[in-house]
Amino acid sequence: MSGHKLLFDGLKLWTSARSTWLSRLHDGVNGPGKACFSSCNLKLKVCIVGSGPAGFYTAQHLIKARQDVEVDIYERLPVPFGLVRFGVAPDHPEVKNVINTFTQTAKHSRCSFYGNVNVGKDVSIEELQQAYHAVVLSYGAEGNRTMGVPGEDLAGVYSAKDFVGWYNGLPSCRELSPDLSCETAVILGQGNVALDVARILLSPIDILKKTDITQAALEALVESQVRRVLIVGRRGPIQVACTIKELREMVNLPDTRPEMVAAEFQGVTEAVKDLPRPRKRLTELMLKTALEIPGEKEQERRSKASRSWAFRFFRSPIEILANPDNNRTAGIRLAVNRLEGSGEGARAVLTGEVEDVTCGLVISSIGYKSLPIDPSVPFDSHKAIVPNSMGRVQQAGGLYCSGWLKTGPTGVIATTMNNSFDTARSLLEDMDSGTVDVSAARPGSQSISGLLEKRGVRPVIFSDWEKIDRVEINRGEATGKPREKLLTVEEMLQVAQK
Repeated sequence: MSGHKLLFDGLKLWTSARSTWLSRLHDGVNGPGKACFSSCNLKLKVCIVGSGPAGFYTAQHLIKARQDVEVDIYERLPVPFGLVRFGVAPDHPEVKNVINTFTQTAKHSRCSFYGNVNVGKDVSIEELQQAYHAVVLSYGAEGNRTMGVPGEDLAGVYSAKDFVGWYNGLPSCRELSPDLSCETAVILGQGNVALDVARILLSPIDILKKTDITQAALEALVESQVRRVLIVGRRGPIQVACTIKELREMVNLPDTRPEMVAAEFQGVTEAVKDLPRPRKRLTELMLKTALEIPGEKEQERRSKASRSWAFRFFRSPIEILANPDNNRTAGIRLAVNRLEGSGEGARAVLTGEVEDVTCGLVISSIGYKSLPIDPSVPFDSHKAIVPNSMGRVQQAGGLYCSGWLKTGPTGVIATTMNNSFDTARSLLEDMDSGTVDVSAARPGSQSISGLLEKRGVRPVIFSDWEKIDRVEINRGEATGKPREKLLTVEEMLQVAQK
């Protein structure tokens, strides 16, 4: 009898659970990713502003997580991929492989790309919010942090963002035309971008001509007189912001030798043992490069090198020095610092000493910064981010942010991927909890396309980008390069709209 009773009770429980489940479905109470009877045809429309890594990773997560989400990505330029196209160094093609993943996302049946649409100008954020259930801002950091020192507007002073944009074919940097006729260049900042710039300035042309660096930059580098690059940081060796991969590339760069100042590594050997593993390995490589006597083969390589590079620590810029005509850079005045505290939290404190370095080129690599896009969007101008909690924009329901706009310009592509996935999760949670109202249909791109047409804006869809892509690859093949980029928006639109 007990067996029958168990079976009967089990059936009763199953029937009750089934009835609750059906009733919940009928009432529209559904779990994450499950469509309900009352709105089974309702598509959840999400708009993403910006088609760099943050935009594409946010889109990827949303599309995979729910079958009823449709994503539209809007981009100011006619071409997608943001800093993967315009920021990653030309000699790092392996990093650009993420474009393959982004292309899969863009070609997904529930994803659409609209390039050549300047959000904030061609269409407002409020108009996007009316057309979509949620809007995610992922447009990155296109502004420059200024040094705030006298002389930074002299000829010969550039931001790393613009210099990188110049050799990577960013349309707005096409006419930069940096003067490379000097022997010494000073780069301010010791992150990966600073090392990218140093490497491009010192790389043998034979290496660069097989990359997608622009032809104009390649020609300028062929004529370059730069033979020495100093990479300057306000703190010490233990605080450098680059990764070991980038440092190793500098150490092994053909036809170059490192010229470190041994005194700047005082006390570092003792401190190494207490460092976390990634920082420890990086510091050990620096110590080896700076202090160890190299083997015979390496000594021979260094003695034959025609170019040199070095980190300079405990230095902050206080003035760019002008030539006698006062019209271009002739040097830089650096304050000498000492550290207070230790490890990541150490602060640079002025000693009162200064040091002048003769140079004709100064590149400031002290960070990118985000800019406000629309008066309706909250913006913290001090931190240069949109104030948010886990990607939810503060005091703005249905509005989200991901990538550098959310966190500031930190980390590598993998960091951006994780922070974009987190934003996507926040958005999905809000849809499930009802914080974002998904009860009624939204027109999405249908209404935005109508607005853009009225305003004379013709978006570039992904198949149009593929035309640009083919033209660039064909142009590159002619000279043995992976691609030769189109350098103006006009050229891009001409090809896209054929």
